[in-house]
Amino acid sequence: MSTPVLRSVHVHPVKAMRALARTEAEVQPWGLAGDRRWTVVDAANEVVTQRRHPRMALATAEPLPGGGISLSAPGHPTLEVEVPHPSATIPVEIFGQFVEAVPAGAAAAAWLSAYLESDVRLVHMDAPEHRRPVDPDYALPGETVSFADGYPLLVTTVSSLDALNSLIAQGDHADEGPLPMNRFRPNLVIEGTAPWAEDGWTRLAVGEVTFRVARPCGRCVVTTTNQLTAERGKEPLRTLARHRRSDGRAIFGQNLVPEHTGTVRVGDAVKILD
Repeated sequence: MSTPVLRSVHVHPVKAMRALARTEAEVQPWGLAGDRRWTVVDAANEVVTQRRHPRMALATAEPLPGGGISLSAPGHPTLEVEVPHPSATIPVEIFGQFVEAVPAGAAAAAWLSAYLESDVRLVHMDAPEHRRPVDPDYALPGETVSFADGYPLLVTTVSSLDALNSLIAQGDHADEGPLPMNRFRPNLVIEGTAPWAEDGWTRLAVGEVTFRVARPCGRCVVTTTNQLTAERGKEPLRTLARHRRSDGRAIFGQNLVPEHTGTVRVGDAVKILD
């Protein structure tokens, strides 16, 4: 087995929108810089994702200087959105947890509502250092997270995707495979490991940064969404449910918490510490 290396790095400026590949990224305590600091909420201030609106996969948010974003989507004009001033926050609900966030304004709300054909608006997490704690069952005191599903980073491995695609090829929806890694929306993708080796990791180093493995990542219907067309199928959930379950959840990948800050770069050596 070759020495594991970091194959790719991905950020998602707006939760549930298209992932952006990076050659390097700064690791902050709550996740990669610029990852999921923005999210879309509905009229009840509940976070909206591809679970409800698969077409979010086709929308792109490009970072702008100063922390703003440029929104684009098929059939819609580009809209630049500045970071809103944190003069007032609203409580938004994400998976039953309430988090204070700053509304981005009427123009962004109108743009998103027109694209998703639903009453929604954009909000920004102004102070990730204290807005949203990581699940205390899997965190140390003071650890926080952005608008990611629950943990600062998600890591996956190329070999495990290859193994999963082999299982899909033997199943009753073989025509849907092989699936690309973007179905799983990871931050870090590692190559050079044995399939499912990540099941046994508790700590790892990627270049200059070390991470604690919090728990396996439970997967949802978003993984069945083609990230290029927004169409849905049955895989990989059908196969994961048969072959990869933990605590009653279909799993793929591992959730990570940084032990310190630094920068990760494509090509970095990966060391399994524990």
